Amino acid sequence: MTEFPLLVLVLGPVLLAEALLARYEVMAYIAGWRTPTTELPQGMRYARGADPDRPPDAYLVYLDGIGKRRFSDTRDGGQLVKALIAGAPELRVLGQVQPYSPLADPLVNRPVWEWLRHHIGILLFLHNVMQIFVAADHRYRPLYNRAVGAQIANQLRLAGYRSDSGIPVVLLSYSGGAQVATGAVEQLHTQLRAPLLLITLGGFHNGANDLTHAQHLYQLTSAGDWIERVATWIFPQRWRLFRRSGWNRACRAGKITVHRLDPATHIGRNSYISPEAQLPDGRSYLDRTADTVTALIRAWSGPMSGSPREP
Repeated sequence: MTEFPLLVLVLGPVLLAEALLARYEVMAYIAGWRTPTTELPQGMRYARGADPDRPPDAYLVYLDGIGKRRFSDTRDGGQLVKALIAGAPELRVLGQVQPYSPLADPLVNRPVWEWLRHHIGILLFLHNVMQIFVAADHRYRPLYNRAVGAQIANQLRLAGYRSDSGIPVVLLSYSGGAQVATGAVEQLHTQLRAPLLLITLGGFHNGANDLTHAQHLYQLTSAGDWIERVATWIFPQRWRLFRRSGWNRACRAGKITVHRLDPATHIGRNSYISPEAQLPDGRSYLDRTADTVTALIRAWSGPMSGSPREP
């Protein structure tokens, strides 16, 4: 019993500091105190996949979960992005967006956070968790959505996207990345006027963001994913009772399609992106997820003038 009060004494100030720091970034962006980062590390391309000299069938922006802390993909070593590029060479894929930094500033570029990574690694995850709740907070949500939506739009332009081109943009989000993806819809519509498809993978979001300008949202989920279920419990806008929330309006408009990836879990050896866990057909869970995402994009982007087809 003596460990619990000690844990509270240690974590309490840390969580308070994290809450304040998480709010600082979005306020610094809105106040113009700092300019968001646009340059990538030397040798890193703004997009991979389809030939940059020809228009791709679609641009795909991958918004990672709370493990994201650098421009390169970190949650799974980039395996999901690599699988998507290999399986769908017609796509241009961006994996560098920083969903948990309105200033597009990776944690590994900050000396204090680099020290923490080697000594108290859990604080890196706490930082990104706090950013999710700032993005979901009604006081900061419009500002956060504007900041990260603008970041995504800028990265798409640098990757070759042209406003009003009609080329689809797909926002593929894992876990808390879904809060950012749903929040970026309005800004991307305003800045790029692009056809938008959202695909959430174990999506953790509050359901408050307006999805009017998203053409469709595919919800990839599993009965084994308790973390995603927590979001449906703790955020009232996900409850059917709140009929006017962005999520429930989209549901009534027929914009939400659920795809089951049972028995995958949110994290761990049996996660959606596990290269080890196997299905009866011999595919890994990673392969199934990549195949599903690719099939959904192709089914949707083919008949752009009509309703989405089932893959």
